[in-house]
Amino acid sequence: MTMRIWHQSFTVLSDLAAYDEALRDHFRRVARPDTVIDMHGMRAGTYRTNYPGDDIKHVGFQFLHAIQFLQGALLAERQGYDAYALSTLPEPGLREIRALVGIPVVGYGESAARAAVGDGRKFGALVFIPELAELYCDNVRRHGLGCRLVGACDVGFRFTDVLAGFDSPGPLIDRFRTAARALIARGAEAIVPGEAPLNVLLAMNGVTQVDDVPVIDSLGAWVHAAEAMVDRRRAGDEPAGTGYFGAIPDPVRRDEILDFYGLNPA
Repeated sequence: MTMRIWHQSFTVLSDLAAYDEALRDHFRRVARPDTVIDMHGMRAGTYRTNYPGDDIKHVGFQFLHAIQFLQGALLAERQGYDAYALSTLPEPGLREIRALVGIPVVGYGESAARAAVGDGRKFGALVFIPELAELYCDNVRRHGLGCRLVGACDVGFRFTDVLAGFDSPGPLIDRFRTAARALIARGAEAIVPGEAPLNVLLAMNGVTQVDDVPVIDSLGAWVHAAEAMVDRRRAGDEPAGTGYFGAIPDPVRRDEILDFYGLNPA
């Protein structure tokens, strides 16, 4: 039975042709044959440049940009998607979106962390936006996995380097391995490559471990998590959310509030 997943990036994908195509190829490799992943980016003109490097490192801007993620989730639910995926390390609005829509919602960072701690492992993360290290550690604690995280660190290069690496990956992969070894020396038994562009660059070049320590495919992790959640939902094994952080409100009242604030997507 076909499964439809709405993928939501924090980038304007139409500005990033090489990354967009690399994502599509990777999803084809890791998803089931009957899983359809429809890719969505931020609206054209969201950023002054083609990647939210400056915006993404400010908590206030992330709060504002999370509105687009919420609207995407609402559209996904209304258009009959089986799941919605925040395919970005910061996971803006993840907890709130889960409490506003009735379809399964997965987070990129959470899925990677849960994959990393398999067999009781400790893990570390490498990011190319240094400020995200603090946010990632906070998110991991929220997900209840803080005790397994040895640290999140700057990998030592930036998004423009990653884009260039799609054509010439060798030097960048060497620098990634050097940074990963520093985390391994601190006790990491798995490495999460932070932002999705770095993840897909490593995956497309077959980088699955550093010195026998696994490198987590964060993109693959959220795809598999979404597929599993939909399977459970279809089997009737996915319990309804409860409590302050989990209960889904009356959709009529939800839409009234969205209309009041001018946020209801067309």
